[in-house]
Amino acid sequence: MFCKIPDQLGRMIELDQLPERIISLVPSQTELLIDLGLKDRIVGITRYCIHPAGLIDEKTVVGGTKKIVESRILELQPDLIICNREENNQKIVEFCDHIAPTYVSDIDNLEQALEMIADVGALTGAKFKAKSLSRNILSGFKSLKQPEVQHKALYLIWKKPYMTVGTGTFINNMMEQAGFVNAAQDLTRYPELEVEEMIKLQPDTVFLSSEPYPFSTDDIAELKLAFLTAPSQDPVKPNVIPDFKVVDGELFSWYGSRLLKTPEYLQTLQPQKIDLSI
Repeated sequence: MFCKIPDQLGRMIELDQLPERIISLVPSQTELLIDLGLKDRIVGITRYCIHPAGLIDEKTVVGGTKKIVESRILELQPDLIICNREENNQKIVEFCDHIAPTYVSDIDNLEQALEMIADVGALTGAKFKAKSLSRNILSGFKSLKQPEVQHKALYLIWKKPYMTVGTGTFINNMMEQAGFVNAAQDLTRYPELEVEEMIKLQPDTVFLSSEPYPFSTDDIAELKLAFLTAPSQDPVKPNVIPDFKVVDGELFSWYGSRLLKTPEYLQTLQPQKIDLSI
């Protein structure tokens, strides 16, 4: 027995030998495999596995994260498949389980991300590289300075309808790591919001993610106008207009080796205390 460990759903994954034909159905974990030095052993990926650039031209694309081409996976004869509970649905996982040992990650916070990295390292014979990577990621987050001024932030991931992130999500944990108070902390997972509901949450900042919905500066203008023209929540005062920012969604939501870059990016988004002294 080469490796026997539980995945993050508690399912036992058993490998008789070092896997040589790996399929990854999770973009952030595909990038992790690359950074662990396993590019030559990856045989299948999704069309969303865009890092590193050009990878989709070199590997077999087996579909997306929500819909796969089953025949392609069968043809590739994988000996390890990597999935994620949120990215891939139960039907996909069940199909993959019948083809090869299938590791499913389930990640809502930094600790679970580091656990997944260790698991992937163990499954692929890259334990030491995984340990070094995790050490560097953890060091980066430990050096992340907390903001001088605490801000309440609302993070939007979708439009029509607008959707935000509540507790129990990896993005929420990244916001907490950076010292932001999630304006939607009383909500769970990915609730829909009307503009009026956003105003009631009174965020200081609204982050508009670059993915999965590609928010742009045009969306900022549209939202700002909606805040300005919406009925005031206070009969005496106008609505407070938050600071709107389009942010890099990958650095908030990718839980693999991209986490090396996340702390520095989060630091740039933190509000700074204004010196009013003369």
